[in-house]
Amino acid sequence: MIRLKLHKKLHANQGLMHLDVDLNIPDGNFTAIQGKSGAGKTSLLRMIAGLMKPEKGHIEVNENTWFSSDTKVDLPIQKRGIGYVFQDYALFPNMTVYENLAFALLKGDNPKVIDDLVDIMELGDLKALKPNILSGGQQQRVALARALVQKPKLLLLDEPLSALDNEIRAKLQSHILELHKAFNLTTIMVSHDNAEVLRLADDLLIMENGCIINQGKPTELLSGRSLSGKFQFTGQVVDLKVEGVVTIISVMVGKELVKVASEKQEVSSLKVGDTVLVASKAFNPVIQRLS
Repeated sequence: MIRLKLHKKLHANQGLMHLDVDLNIPDGNFTAIQGKSGAGKTSLLRMIAGLMKPEKGHIEVNENTWFSSDTKVDLPIQKRGIGYVFQDYALFPNMTVYENLAFALLKGDNPKVIDDLVDIMELGDLKALKPNILSGGQQQRVALARALVQKPKLLLLDEPLSALDNEIRAKLQSHILELHKAFNLTTIMVSHDNAEVLRLADDLLIMENGCIINQGKPTELLSGRSLSGKFQFTGQVVDLKVEGVVTIISVMVGKELVKVASEKQEVSSLKVGDTVLVASKAFNPVIQRLS
C-alpha cells in the first residue's frame, strides 16, 4: 500500500497554488492521473520520486517511510526503488541500447533481467544501436526497459507516449501492461488520452488546482455513467452509415475494424474521428463518445 499525504505551495500559470493530496494506492494497482496543465500532476509524481520535497506530510510505501516532515525522513531517490519514465527519453547518446540498460544495473545484480526486458520489449535487433538512429517509439521502449532494470515495485509514467503516433502508441500500451503484470508493479501514470486510460488503468484520479477532485473507475468517470458487461474496448470512429432506423458505426480498434449497430438518436452526436467506448449492456452494445 502507498500512503500519501502531501502539501506544498507551487507557482502555477494561474499564480500561487496549494498542492494538497491525501491518497492511498493498493499494491499492484494501475492508477492514472488526469487534469489540466498546471493542476499538479507532474509535481505529485516528482514528490513521490524524491525529485521535489513537500513542505508537509508523509510518503509511506509498504510500511516503509520515504518522507515525513514530522520525523525529518527524506529518502534519496536512489533508495526509493522506483522506475521513472519522463516525456523525453533521457537516454545516454554515447551508449548502445544494451549499454543504456546495463548502466542502470546495480552492482552484484543478475544481468539476466536485461535479457528478459530485451525480450519483452522486442529490443533484440536494436541492442547494438545508439539512440540517435532509433525512432521515437524505439527510444521509448528502451526508456521503459531501463526504468525496470533494478526491478522496482513502483513505476511512475509522466505522459510517456504523448509524442507518438496512434499505431506505435497502441503497441507500447500493450508493452506497458505486460510489464506491469510481469513485474508485479504498482504503476502511476499521467495521461491525457482517455482511450489509453481506459485500456490500462484500474483507477483514475482527476486533479484540479493541486487537489484530487474526483476518483473512481475510468469507465465511470470518463463516460459519465457506469457501464458493465462481458466486453469493453475503446477505438476511433472511422465511418458512420445510416441504414434504415439504425446507424452502423465503424470503429478502429488497433488494427481491427469493428462495426456496431445503434439506434440513430443514441449516436446523433458522434462524428468521424471521435474516440469512443464500446461495451455490452443487457446483451446489447452501448457506444459512448469520450473525446
